[in-house]
Amino acid sequence: MTSGDSPPADSEEGDVGYRRPPRAMRFTKGQSGNTAGRPRGRHREAPYEAVLGQMVKIREGGAERRVTAAEAFLLQLTKRALEGDDAAARASLAVIEEAKERQGGRQPRVSVIVRAIVDPGSVTSALEPLRMARKLDPYRETARMALEPWLVEAALARLDRMLSPADQRIVVKATRTPRKVRWPKWWTENP
Repeated sequence: MTSGDSPPADSEEGDVGYRRPPRAMRFTKGQSGNTAGRPRGRHREAPYEAVLGQMVKIREGGAERRVTAAEAFLLQLTKRALEGDDAAARASLAVIEEAKERQGGRQPRVSVIVRAIVDPGSVTSALEPLRMARKLDPYRETARMALEPWLVEAALARLDRMLSPADQRIVVKATRTPRKVRWPKWWTENP
């Protein structure tokens, strides 16, 4: 090896060039090249604040309003609790207690819990998944349901009395495809 092949001594400031930065700009041993790099553990935390802080639209009583996702979540949890879901009721009460502790106990403690049984309304929402009826307009929540022919036949077979002509017209009108139903011999209102 000749003296021209060895790297120049670092003592001189004049030896600056390709792959030889000035001594003041060089990385020190044991120090990262990117001192402002990614902080440790930053990606391990779930982005709760970002998700729950988003604004969403909810519909209450036919009117739309915008609330945070956290408020919409709490409203849904409270609704389920009032419908009789015990787990949702416990979670709602825990959130209420936590909020009271954060406020410093300014409000009085809950002394009475009233459980209200809410009528779920019509059973028509259960008929479609059971394939007992079909919505006539699938895009409307309050659309009219039409009974499947097999269900009408089964119900008529169990019937212990004859229906009046007015009731027969209602059944025919409520059946999705009345021409497919095998009507009983006493049936007078044919479709």
